[in-house]
Amino acid sequence: MTQRKTRLLIATALVAVVPSLTSAASAQAASRDGTCDSGEFCYYYNSGQAGSLSDFTTSVSDYGSTQPQCYDFKSAGSGQGICVKNHAASVWNRTGKTVRVYYNSGFGGTHQDIGTGVRADLSATLKNDNASHQLLTTVVAGQTPRNDYDGKARGFAQDNCTAFAAYRIATRLGVPAFSNSWKTHWGDAGHWDDAARAVGVRVDKTPTVGAVAVNDVHKVGHVAYVNRVYSDGSFDVEEYNWNLDDPRSYGTRSHVHVSGAQRDFQWMLHF
Repeated sequence: MTQRKTRLLIATALVAVVPSLTSAASAQAASRDGTCDSGEFCYYYNSGQAGSLSDFTTSVSDYGSTQPQCYDFKSAGSGQGICVKNHAASVWNRTGKTVRVYYNSGFGGTHQDIGTGVRADLSATLKNDNASHQLLTTVVAGQTPRNDYDGKARGFAQDNCTAFAAYRIATRLGVPAFSNSWKTHWGDAGHWDDAARAVGVRVDKTPTVGAVAVNDVHKVGHVAYVNRVYSDGSFDVEEYNWNLDDPRSYGTRSHVHVSGAQRDFQWMLHF
């Protein structure tokens, strides 16, 4: 009887331990453990979500730059143990919000928005130059599309993409004197990113409402006005002279991207 009671007590104790172990495993899954779990934002040391990773559940304003205080890459693989700050090449956003990656600490400088569920390489500006990230509460911003073009050329070809973009710059973006000769010669649409850099207008690859999108790979180029941005990084534009069936007319397109494709755009101008 004594041996039976002893075996019964041991068995009961083991059964009692199992739920405790399960709870510990669940808690560990939500911690910074080098696994990109649901609800986490993850940096990778290499492009294409390769190499060691570092997982986060909240915004971080400064990763730190020296061990042992810094946030580091935790999983096995290339980069393990290296501080995340200025060493990440790609990301995977498994949170329910858009995550904004910043060039500077304190959520400052050039940034890149990573939509929910998106796996992406960091932009050329932010690759190995990342210092903070922020989970955003506003994931979509936009303006109602409306053909309000006044028909004036402003030194460009009338009813062309450049004339329409010039109108929006003059009427919505705070440059009322904008024309083909504003501070420099703007010329064909494909030259607008270079002209903008020459006069100090910010040029990057981050779409925002009110940015002028530039395509510099399609024939003589193309420009359009960004009127809506989505959490996955795509955006809507208003434009003139893109529709082959009805040239020199107003039109809109939805969910275009920053890419090298001829139907997309390569640069964003922020007046």
